[in-house]
Amino acid sequence: METAEFQAMLDGNERHWWYRGRRRIVHSVLQRLEIGPSAELLDAGCASGRTLDELAHYGNVHGIELNPMGVAAARKRGHRNVQVAAVEDMPFPDHTFDVVTCLDVIEHTPDDGATLRELYRVTKPGGALVVTVPAYQLLWSRHDVVNRHFRRYRRKTLRTAALRTGWQLEFDTYFNSIYLLPAALVRLALRSSPETEHQSELALTPASLDSALELPLRLEAALIARGAALPAGLSLLAVLRTPEPTGAAAATRASLARVA
Repeated sequence: METAEFQAMLDGNERHWWYRGRRRIVHSVLQRLEIGPSAELLDAGCASGRTLDELAHYGNVHGIELNPMGVAAARKRGHRNVQVAAVEDMPFPDHTFDVVTCLDVIEHTPDDGATLRELYRVTKPGGALVVTVPAYQLLWSRHDVVNRHFRRYRRKTLRTAALRTGWQLEFDTYFNSIYLLPAALVRLALRSSPETEHQSELALTPASLDSALELPLRLEAALIARGAALPAGLSLLAVLRTPEPTGAAAATRASLARVA
């Protein structure tokens, strides 16, 4: 990601309607995961560490971020277990985490299969991954270029990538649906507008409208919390699981859990 765009993300992460809305969507699925006490959680690609604030309600949190600016911001928020690392090569033992979030990250990696395999490696058997990605390659724009995306996704392409790397699909949905058509029109217009070539998309809406613009995402979060899957949207979310252990391995795990 370009430095100016990353700084714009850090500056807007707390108040911008898009980040606030995405946090609501993610929270709506985290509530349904039945996360146990003393869970180990990871935000892979934690940026400013704002998501770690939410995850900390569930257990012990860790974060990785490739950009040192993000690590510094997360530590400033009080998150000490944050380090510079790539999501394709994480400094954790196998089967470390009960829950992993990876929010708008895997599209930044050249090989999403390698990324999903590494996320699988650090997740415990029966553990969950919550992943979000941008939707629809047809919406490719300068936003994707400055963010150094490699691809955008449809539900089928994300499912295929996940299943090929061993994950089991628990739930998926599009979100940010109401803005799909307006965003498509804006991005088409921006393609032919050199005046906006160096302007972050985060600056296209004034801060005074953040609360109003977040309202549709509040509604979507409420629907998703009830199990609804939205048929289209600017973004896509999936909840993936590593398979539960079977046979002797499952019995050993259950026995250890009882002792603990």
